[in-house]
Amino acid sequence: HQPMFYLLVNLSFLEIWYTSNIVPKMLLVIIAEQKTISVAGCLAQFYFFGSLAATECLLLAVMSYDRYLAICQPLHYPILMTGPLCIWLAASSWLCCFLLTAITMVLLSRLTFCGPNEIDHFFCDFTPLVHLSCMDTSLTETIAYATSSAVTLVSFILITASYSCILAAILRIPSGTGRQKAFSTCSSHLTMVTVFYGTLIATYLVPSANSSQILRKGSSLLYTILTPMFNPVIY
Repeated sequence: HQPMFYLLVNLSFLEIWYTSNIVPKMLLVIIAEQKTISVAGCLAQFYFFGSLAATECLLLAVMSYDRYLAICQPLHYPILMTGPLCIWLAASSWLCCFLLTAITMVLLSRLTFCGPNEIDHFFCDFTPLVHLSCMDTSLTETIAYATSSAVTLVSFILITASYSCILAAILRIPSGTGRQKAFSTCSSHLTMVTVFYGTLIATYLVPSANSSQILRKGSSLLYTILTPMFNPVIY
């Protein structure tokens, strides 16, 4: 019932749905060659994918804040990171991200799709869907980019600030054993953050002109399938 394990439960629950949203359909496409999906099904897959990915960003930021309090303020940790606060932080992460993604999903649902109906991806992601529209998508792309950048960069800044304080606190510990013990409490989280954010930023925050679609598919494969698969091993 400690905060870190409560947050891990949230993360595990999230990643069960995260992979269940993408992998079964992807296996149908690859193995059974059932390569069709309805427009409503595609939009639903995008909505849950976007909401869960954004929620993971905020949950990782909350977990880094928890590690910061545990290492930098250990005596005040039980008072600062209480059960109700932990529940409120986790619930706010879920609610905020599902509401933000709903804005983009509504804008996508109002687009008219015409011409080729083949999605150049292994799941219904934002960029391949927008490319199929024959309407002006500049407003939809701007709002989607703004909301995704806000969630990704704000949480990344919070994580960076937390780990900067953690690193400074660890370096002040006189004994090597003490430093190793302190670092081991957050090394698993730091490993996962590095892999998840590295692929996420490379896929969505780097302009599409600078990266090929094959590269985007490869990096998408990392954070949609490989990262959730290795997280139980890492932790």
